[in-house]
This record gives sequence, structure tokens and C-alpha cells, in this order.
Amino acid sequence: MTRLVPMLLAAVCAGALAACSPQHSDTSTAPASAAGVVKTPAAAPASAPNPGINLHWIDRSIDPGDNFYLYANGDWLKEAVIPADRSSISTFRTVHKRTQKRITDIIRHAADSDPAPGTRARKIADFYTAYMNTEAIEKHGLKPLEPKFDAIRAIDSRSELARVLGNRLRQDVDPVNYTDFHTNHLFGLFVAQGLTDPSHNIAYLLQGGLTMPGRDYYLADNGTMAGYRDKFRAYIANMLEAAGVENAGKAADRVFDLEMKIAKAQASLVESQNIHQASNLWTLEEFSKRAPGTDWQAYFKAAGLADQKIIDAWQPEAITRLSKLVAEAPLKSWKALLIFHTLDRYAPVLPKEFARLSFEFHQRTLSGVPEQRERSKRAVEATSHALGFAVGKLYVDQYFSPEAKHKVEDLVHNLIVAFDGRLDALEWMTPATRKMARAKLEALEVAVGYPEHWPSYEGLEISADDPVTNAINVARFHYRQRLAMLGKPVNPDHWWMTPQLVNAINLPLENELQFPAGILQPPFFNPHADAAANYGSIGAVIGHEISHAFDNLGSNFDAEGRLHNWWSPQDRKHFEAATHELVEQYSRYEPLPGLHINGRQTLGENIADVSGLTIAYIAYHNSLEGKPAPVIAGLTGDQRFFIAFAQTWRSKSRDAALRQQIETNVHAPAPFRALTVRNLDAWYEAFDVQPDDKLYLKPNQRVKIW
Repeated sequence: MTRLVPMLLAAVCAGALAACSPQHSDTSTAPASAAGVVKTPAAAPASAPNPGINLHWIDRSIDPGDNFYLYANGDWLKEAVIPADRSSISTFRTVHKRTQKRITDIIRHAADSDPAPGTRARKIADFYTAYMNTEAIEKHGLKPLEPKFDAIRAIDSRSELARVLGNRLRQDVDPVNYTDFHTNHLFGLFVAQGLTDPSHNIAYLLQGGLTMPGRDYYLADNGTMAGYRDKFRAYIANMLEAAGVENAGKAADRVFDLEMKIAKAQASLVESQNIHQASNLWTLEEFSKRAPGTDWQAYFKAAGLADQKIIDAWQPEAITRLSKLVAEAPLKSWKALLIFHTLDRYAPVLPKEFARLSFEFHQRTLSGVPEQRERSKRAVEATSHALGFAVGKLYVDQYFSPEAKHKVEDLVHNLIVAFDGRLDALEWMTPATRKMARAKLEALEVAVGYPEHWPSYEGLEISADDPVTNAINVARFHYRQRLAMLGKPVNPDHWWMTPQLVNAINLPLENELQFPAGILQPPFFNPHADAAANYGSIGAVIGHEISHAFDNLGSNFDAEGRLHNWWSPQDRKHFEAATHELVEQYSRYEPLPGLHINGRQTLGENIADVSGLTIAYIAYHNSLEGKPAPVIAGLTGDQRFFIAFAQTWRSKSRDAALRQQIETNVHAPAPFRALTVRNLDAWYEAFDVQPDDKLYLKPNQRVKIW
């Protein structure tokens, strides 16, 4: 996930897109061994061993101890070319491209087969057809947005402003991500179980209101960000002028100035990660007292939240400052901002000039992408995004077998067994804390592939010739679904990601892991490859997500997903000291001249990488059951394990996109995630890494947490 998201969700690779591959096999699940490890047939026959790694990517001229990422991927990097319509190329993008081809076939087949009205296939076909109907888009112009513009122009009081702000939240919610910052809402809505009361879902209100990727784009005092701000001001003016707004230049100045004030009012990403400052249960009346300036009664009524007894104010100080802006900023500035945000939100399905301007700023300027993708590709992604579970159902039926699901479940089981064993090996942990950690591990729920019960799209109206109205209808439909969750018990079968996504997630509040079908394919998972590669790749991903339950965020939640300190004081002190070392380690990395990784911002993901790789290594050796690993292509099992991990993170990015990730993302850039190996003693032994090698860390400098 990109942008600021509630730290309740910890995705393995924010920004990864949808993908999947067929996993057909006739091998049945084997019984568990005496040690509790399920025997999965991961190794290929001895006559034709499949190493599971790409030997052609290895640059043997590089000393593994000097730069392990380049050693594992150097020859790939020499040949890799970032497509003109992309900001980067990586393992995730490769898998995404493979999957998009299959999704394209599914969607086009639906469009060509004339499915029955009201069916999933019919909605898919009509959504795609409307997106592709550029003639109708040009004919409609901005007419589908006129009701929104009329409501904005009619704002004549602060109460009416609050009503419009609340109504926009209701109409412009994102159908997949359960946060709405990219839709420019001043406040975003998130629905999940309560931090301290896991018995039912509540509403969380979060800061928002920005167009650019994060507050540092507005506030950072350097030439690069200043250049982005200049181009942002021009983008606003061009969009307003294209829409026929009178005195577009002056209106753009008002919009820019207001967004600068919004950025100053927001909390930083690091501040927003502090879960202990996020539990602020305010009654609707308390919003008026604690965050004066907004007519909260009008806002919540328009947003459909007026019947909620309490709402959690995630960033209370920021919400207070933003609410003050509602009262203080001129109404004409708010009206100009809302008109611009509407144009920016719907630009991809507006006439070509708006789509062009949007691409030029968001993709070319902020991400360095030189060419816009073909419209058909954008239409496929938009359809898969808007109707994710409808597309996902058709996708899983064709490309993700029950056998593959069972094999991954076995692999997950083996990783959990390894983590459980690791708990016993932690000399620093006291018995009381160990007992609570084990209880949390035993209660951990794991969902693989897809939901047991597929969400319905009944009641969602989709037109074959009006993509703007389709986008509005989809948003309203998903918002109604969220409102329906409020006050209800948590649905254990609720999926936060669609099955075709190449991603994985840990849900601290629900103490659950979800692995969509999209990531469960080569090179992440190959049922016919050697075990070392599977454990080094998807095993480390699974271990990463398990470890999120015990990282700097997840460790604050107990087995039931309740915000609760279950640690002894000395254990917590040891944990925080170890994580401090990891902060320092990553803060020394400098991906771009003068721009270092923020070790505090990326801490949770770095903890999960170190711990996940550690337990994946243990699980790999458990799977060998005391037998020596085969040597394949001159590489030992341990060498293949670590190379598979590093090749998982092969990536090449444009500088603008890399800067955006460093500034706004909770994950370190992929090449530096590959350097996690520095913290495992086994890596030093596998590649004979010596003290004079550049990546060498003294044994007492190697971070060991779980």
C-alpha cells in the first residue's frame, strides 16, 4: 500500500500489484512428522533438479560479502530495462505482468461473451467497455460531475462546507484500499475492530487532504521537493483552466496555499505509527469540543456516521488542526480545492486532456514514467480494482488450484512450527512473556488464496458507456458495505486484499495473516523447485508476515487482537534495544545522494524481514529432517536459500519513484531489503564472509530479535 495508511495493516510490499499463476499438482498433503513439520514435496526429482533460482542473474565477479544484492542480481541488472510506461521493474512487476495477461483475457472474454444482466461477468464487461469508450467520454465531457460541482459552488457557510466534505467521503471511497487518502479527503475513514475492544468493528477517522504523495513533498526544504511544488502549482492551474474555471491561476494559488496548510497540520508518518497515540475514542459531541471549527453534526450526518456512539480519532492533534482550517480558510479556497480534487480524482476517465494532465504530473513528474500505458491496460487494471472480487473469482477458478492452496498452507504451518521453536531458543525472554507470545502464535489465523465466501455485487449498477458514473457507483457501493460493518462482530472471512494481488498482509487487530493467490506463484513459490528456493523466497515472505505479529507494532497486540502490553518490563527493554540497532543499521543506507533511509519509519518492515528470514531458514533445515541438502549447480542448500531471498528483491527504479518510496513508504527499497542477510550467522558461513568484506558485521552487531 502506498501513502499513509493505518498501521493496523502491514503489507509485505507496499505498492505491489495484482498477479497470479496456475499451480496445478496431483500431490496430496502428507501427514505431519513427529516434530510437527508437514512434509511437502518441494524438491524436484534427483535426475533433473530445479534450483528454483535464476543462475543467469548471478554476477560471480562480485564478492557476496561486499554487495550480496549485486552478487545475486548483478547480471540481471545489467540487462534490465524499465518499460517506458513504468516507474520500476522488479520481481513483483514481472509477476504482475504475467497475471495481467490472464486478467486481460478474463475481462475481454467477459466483454465478448454477452453475459446475462446482473451477473458478475456482465458488470465486468460493462465497466471495461465504458472505460474503453473514449468517444462517449469526450461526448459526456464533465457533465457526469456537474452534480458534484453544483454542490461545491452552492457552499455558502461553514456548515454547508462540512456537509459537502462528509458527503464526498460517502461518494469517493476507494473500492479496494480501506483508506482514502489518494482521493484527497480532508478526513479518511477506516473500519475495523476496536483497538481495545475486539468484539465489534468501529469507525476510525484519519488525516487526509493532500494530492501529492506525502507531507514531505510540501514541507521538505530541498531543491527536488521545491521543484515538485512548482510543478504541482502549475498542474492545479492547468486542470482548473481545462475545466473552464474563471481566473484559474488565482484559484490554483488558493488551492496550493490551502494544501500547504493542510500538510503543516498533518502528523508525520513516524508519528502516525505510534499505536499508543491512536486510541482516542471520541463521542460525536467530543469532536466539537476537541476539534472545533468543523460542524461535526453536519459532517457525520452527511457521511452516514451520525448513529455512531464513538469514533476513534487516529491522529487527534492533526484532526484538531485540520478542523480549525475548516473554520479559518476562506470558503472560496475550499471551493476551489474541492473542484480541483474532483477533477484530479476522476481524471483517468475524463476527456483526454484531463487524463493527459494527470499522467504528466502524477506519473511523469512524481514517478519519472516517460510514457503513459495503453488505455486497454489501464482499463483492465481499473476493472480489476473496482470489481476486485468479481474478477478474482473468475481468476482463481482458472489459475489457482486447491492443491496449490494446500501446499502453501503446509508451508505456512512449517513456518509457524519454526517460530514456535525459536521462542524456546530466546534466552533473553522471561517465561511469562514467552507464554503470552506462544498463546498469540497459537491463536494466529491464516487465510490462503481467496475467501471462503465470495462478496456479492448485488445492487451495484454499472453502465456500458459512462465510466465516471461507474466510478461513483462503485465508491458508493463499497462505502455502504463499510457502514454495514460498523457495530458488527468481525467477519473472520473478510479479505482486505483481492485474490489476484501480488502481496501479503498481517492484520494485528485480527491476529490474522492473508496470502492472496497472486503472490503464490514462481518465483515466489514453485511446487516443483528445490526446497531451499521456496523457503528462501515465499518462506521468507510468510515468515515476514508471521513476524509482523511480533514487530514494533504487532507486539503491542495480544492473542485476541487487543491493544495490550503483555511484555515484562525487562523483555520490552531488550526488544527496544535490539530494534534501535536495526534503526541505526538501516539509517546508514543512502539510496540516493544525500537521501538516507529512515530507519525509524521502516522499522516494522525491517524487523519482519530479519525475523522472517531467520525462521524461514530454520524451517528449511527442519524440512531436511537431518539429511544433507543437495548441491545443485555448484551451490549448497544454504547458498541457494540466501540467493533466492536476494533475487526476490531484484528491482530497478527511476530516481523519482525511488525518492517517493523513501519519503512516503514504510518499506525500505528492495535492494536494501536483500541485505537483511547481514544479520544471520548462517549467511557468513555459507559465503565465507570475512571481516574485511564491506557487509561484514561483528557478531554482536548482528540484530537478532525473534
